[in-house]
Amino acid sequence: MSQIRIESTDLMLEFFMCGRFSLLASPEQLCNLFEMDALDVFPPRYNIAPTQPILTVGIGPNATREAQLVRWGLIPHWVKDPNEFTLIINARSETANTKASFKTAMRHRRVLIPATGFYEWHRPADKKQPKQAYWIKPADGGVICFAGLVETWMGKDGSEMDSGCILTTQSNTQIGNIHHRMPVVIQLKDLEQWLDCKTQEPRDVAHLMQGVEDGFFEAIAVSDRVNKVANVGPEVQEPGLAESIVSKPSKKKPKPETNQMDLF
Repeated sequence: MSQIRIESTDLMLEFFMCGRFSLLASPEQLCNLFEMDALDVFPPRYNIAPTQPILTVGIGPNATREAQLVRWGLIPHWVKDPNEFTLIINARSETANTKASFKTAMRHRRVLIPATGFYEWHRPADKKQPKQAYWIKPADGGVICFAGLVETWMGKDGSEMDSGCILTTQSNTQIGNIHHRMPVVIQLKDLEQWLDCKTQEPRDVAHLMQGVEDGFFEAIAVSDRVNKVANVGPEVQEPGLAESIVSKPSKKKPKPETNQMDLF
């Protein structure tokens, strides 16, 4: 399980898997993929970061698929104060059914998180060398579905906050050369089973949480533009290498984020 306490949206999150991803599909593409009637306009997003809204697809009250925007960073329902809780952006699929933070969501609130790829950082053995960012996308293009979990946190004043996280698994050989963890990808033929929380218990979907085969993804080295969430355009996916000279860290401390409820 990867955990971070967000203090600034400009922090470099390459230490965490999966810490950035993108969604460039149109509403029409997503409606066709998930067999939904309609979807609000959702602009292309090249650099989605923790604490930002992410699109999820789950089963609604009417037993039909519905889309929902949630904050990326799961807050379990039993947390008393979200501002004092370490933000959870990922959950290990191997232990999600037993950990207190995830087991209820694994049983009742499994979702799909559409994406067109994700970013990962390779850390050289020589720490003097810069970390290299990679844009990892489906080799055949198109939209993929990360396995996700969502929770609804309710405050004493009646306020609510919907949040979610991405499930990860051990990387295949290809991605393992970059990072040892990768997102769980739910194949199209398995979408219905993953979302069916009424008849499919966590043990019934455990076999779906495996790493994809080598060759499913294509990894492209990109520059360090993706490190900053302020960079939101297509330039973050342009091929490039990390700066060869590591700049000295700024002495200016980032302003802490004091209220996790201020999401949108």
